Amino acid sequence: MERNRWPGDKVHSRASLLEAFGKPREGRLVFTNGCFDILHRGHVEYLRQARDLGDALVVGVNTDESVARLKGKGRPVVPQDDRVWVLAGLESVDAVTLFHEDTPRAIISELLPDVLVKGGDYDLDQVVGRAEVEAAGGVVTLIPFLTGRSTSDLLTRIRGDAS
Repeated sequence: MERNRWPGDKVHSRASLLEAFGKPREGRLVFTNGCFDILHRGHVEYLRQARDLGDALVVGVNTDESVARLKGKGRPVVPQDDRVWVLAGLESVDAVTLFHEDTPRAIISELLPDVLVKGGDYDLDQVVGRAEVEAAGGVVTLIPFLTGRSTSDLLTRIRGDAS
């Protein structure tokens, strides 16, 4: 995959994502997803490790409405367009797309990545899309988090709630 592209070139609608990265495709496609509210070192390392598992990394990002449903009042802190742009600016990320659902099952079912990646806070049995990916011959990989690096911990410190 081409590197050092303008971040806007990496932002895709669902349709353009499937056109660019759907099957049939060359290379090993890695997919991960999340809210990515307040990008931090843990996210950057996680995405770098995910990218190392294949030839291209696609990141699905929850919309603002989805984050609010999942995380509650006051979230997201960073609007979806900014979260997508910052992720697209990372060298390890080849494409970014938004999804409005609470889970990425629909986009995973459409894209059928070769590798589905989630963080170490998940058990394999909890990974949404696992059955679809494995049925298509793909694998699911869990990447451990960096200790003490989470958006929730960061927000606690910012808000002065830390003891």
